[in-house]
Amino acid sequence: MSSSRTIICLLRNDLRLHDNEVFHWAQKNAEHIVPLYCFDPLHYLGTSCFNFPKTGPFRLRFLLDSVNDLRASLKKRGSNLVVRRGKPDQVVGDLIKQLGSVTAVAFHEEVTQEEKEVEKQIKDVCLKNQVKVQSFWGSTLYHRHDLPFNHISRLPDVYTQFRKAVESQSRVRPVLPTPAQLRSLPLGLEEGPVPTYQDLEQLEPVTDPRSAFPCHGGESEALARLKHYFWDTDAVATYKETRNGLIGVNYSTKFAPWLAMGCISPRYIYEQIKKYEQERTANQSTYWVIFELLWRDYFRFVALKYGNRLFHLNGLQDKHVPWKTDMKLLDAWKEGRTGVPFVDANMRELALTGFMSNRGRQNVASFLTKDLGLDWRMGAEWFEYLLVDYDVCSNYGNWLYSAGIGNDPRENRKFNMIKQGLDYDNNGDYVRQWVPELQGIKGGDVHTPWALSSGALSHAKVSLNETYPSPVVMAPEWSRHVNKKPSGGSGPAARGRKGLSHTPKQHKDRGIDFYFSKSRGLKTSNEGL
Repeated sequence: MSSSRTIICLLRNDLRLHDNEVFHWAQKNAEHIVPLYCFDPLHYLGTSCFNFPKTGPFRLRFLLDSVNDLRASLKKRGSNLVVRRGKPDQVVGDLIKQLGSVTAVAFHEEVTQEEKEVEKQIKDVCLKNQVKVQSFWGSTLYHRHDLPFNHISRLPDVYTQFRKAVESQSRVRPVLPTPAQLRSLPLGLEEGPVPTYQDLEQLEPVTDPRSAFPCHGGESEALARLKHYFWDTDAVATYKETRNGLIGVNYSTKFAPWLAMGCISPRYIYEQIKKYEQERTANQSTYWVIFELLWRDYFRFVALKYGNRLFHLNGLQDKHVPWKTDMKLLDAWKEGRTGVPFVDANMRELALTGFMSNRGRQNVASFLTKDLGLDWRMGAEWFEYLLVDYDVCSNYGNWLYSAGIGNDPRENRKFNMIKQGLDYDNNGDYVRQWVPELQGIKGGDVHTPWALSSGALSHAKVSLNETYPSPVVMAPEWSRHVNKKPSGGSGPAARGRKGLSHTPKQHKDRGIDFYFSKSRGLKTSNEGL
């Protein structure tokens, strides 16, 4: 079709124009650029152990938004996004033959097996066709070549050691500029339709008005979210006070879904934080956003170091735990029917919106692995299916951490579901929002309906094992907190800030004080953005 030099830019989890080295390099080295996104059938199969769908409806909606947004942005710059359905290596091979002018294929590197296998297949196709392969590293805040370790095998096994080393010895590379114009597609190349939910055998998700993440995918939305959270509302300046919230959009940055698909660059977030600190305020809240980005980096580098051990039953430590695979217990957890209201509320929020707070994730993971003793991979694969912000390294890294077989220096770390519920949802507003059958129970009593008298339950129109289940398991440590709940009375303890993101004042600094405590130095966290 064309004798001009053409470069195919294969896009995967890098659906943006800003700070995108693939576009930056192609623009300098080609006369025509083919930005390509493949809907790979592999992403719509079942998960490897328990055969849940790999991509659920909420993430698919976010992906379709992101693909459409990138196409619109490319069109404004004289280009377009070529969309195909099929295995990336076959699609690339077909385009090389069709165009006859492809000199190179460029992409960002991934770190886990399935993604690396795609890269190998593309390299094979290119080698066969005498086409150059150019790959880049662009998914982390710190570039892998800038890490202060001679080899990835020297990556510390404790986050704090990693964080201190990169903060003192590495630098964040500057953000690459967004191209004003891009080289055009070769003449006659069809853009291809963006598939529908039906094409991918999915149902379109229903938007729940209670969602804490009612946002759309795409670079435009990601940049608008950052502008809103930083510059329009200054919400970032109180992130440490609100980050453990449960209700509403602004208790946390909510950058994770855009980061997972590469709609926003971690280096751009860092650059904007530094600008905000210079122009407005620098405090523990602004630093904590960087701290969380570093956790994301760390999980990616851990995956690079350990490879498939990330997915092994015995984890990074090769630790043998007698995990159970009780499908009835798993179903109760998945469906929010465990009889433990704080767990059930979080699991229902996930099922109905594709999102769950970081506080919730830590609790439901601890409950599955430590209280129910179920195979941690059941939880990891359920999250893989449903989470709108699923990122393979962060998801599996966090699940290993929760299961006690990952990067947690504290052995047998276990959350107390009742204490956590009372600490972070002290008046029970969050539970009542997602478990409406308990709406008649006022105040913190909603966290332990089994401890109420039959008269109180009858008054609240709750019948245990009929309208709401009894707990599938009871942990002995819960009893210490049963009689310490704010009641449904009118005292100050019972007055929640209903409908707002709310961490009770007496608990809001608990996490950060632990990390910044003088006697401890700065400790680790696996808290996601």
